[in-house]
Amino acid sequence: MLFEQISRNKRRTALILTIFVLILALVGAAVGYFVADSMIAGIIIAVIGTGIYLAIVLHDPAQLVMSMNNAEEIQEQDNPELWHIVEDMAMVARVPMPRVYIIDDASPNAFATGRDPEHASVAVTRGLLEMMNREELEGVLGHELSHVRNYDILVSTIAIAMLTVITLLTDFTSRYLFWFGGSRRDRDDDDNDNKNLEIIKIVLFVITILLAPLAATLINLALSRNREYLADAGSVELTRNPHGLISALKKIENSQPMENVSSSSRALYIEDPVKKEHSSLFDTHPPTSERIKRLEQM
Repeated sequence: MLFEQISRNKRRTALILTIFVLILALVGAAVGYFVADSMIAGIIIAVIGTGIYLAIVLHDPAQLVMSMNNAEEIQEQDNPELWHIVEDMAMVARVPMPRVYIIDDASPNAFATGRDPEHASVAVTRGLLEMMNREELEGVLGHELSHVRNYDILVSTIAIAMLTVITLLTDFTSRYLFWFGGSRRDRDDDDNDNKNLEIIKIVLFVITILLAPLAATLINLALSRNREYLADAGSVELTRNPHGLISALKKIENSQPMENVSSSSRALYIEDPVKKEHSSLFDTHPPTSERIKRLEQM
């Protein structure tokens, strides 16, 4: 059951990323059509833009995210129990020991970030350390080290980069069409009163410029939710004990929201640090009740 769920979640992640790439290519093609009369040129621009943005972001994503969340790095002598649990989970997961951080917040939560297992970091809140016993801490940190082992930290960075490029491209194209009214090809065809081409242009605009950013956002959130299921299963694989994570999730679910959290980092946490009363398509995490249900079936 456990390995079947892990395999299923990996396939879903690959599918979601594939759809994300297709949306990026579609937006790039639309931008090329409207701005340069060349869909191929637009796709190339989208790919190059994503590559440049990724190169910038991946230089040191962990340090950037930790500073945004006011996390302080610690060493073994600062909190031996936390350090040794992270060390044990990293050893079982067969990944290098990540850098360890603590966030001074009373709400229990945790996240992992970085570009790969060799450059990973793990952060926990003060509230998590105060509220959890060792079994629960192992479950939470097993979850986070699973994110590291599965390269979820890299996948999330790539997804955010693609979403950013899609948003920038669609915004640029909208402004271009507002000021210049369309591509040269469209203006030439207008002289011939080509109504069919006008209809195609409108449909293409609506699908790629208006709906694509929304679709990309929903896909990014779906990818985030799918990664949480996979990391939950990974935690059980590492600890051989689903009860620790189940108990931890129950405590986190019933706790208060975090006071100061970066909005761009919400999807990284083990549980949404901004509590909501009702679920929606824009949730960064799957329902905790569903996560617990799956864990109880393992």
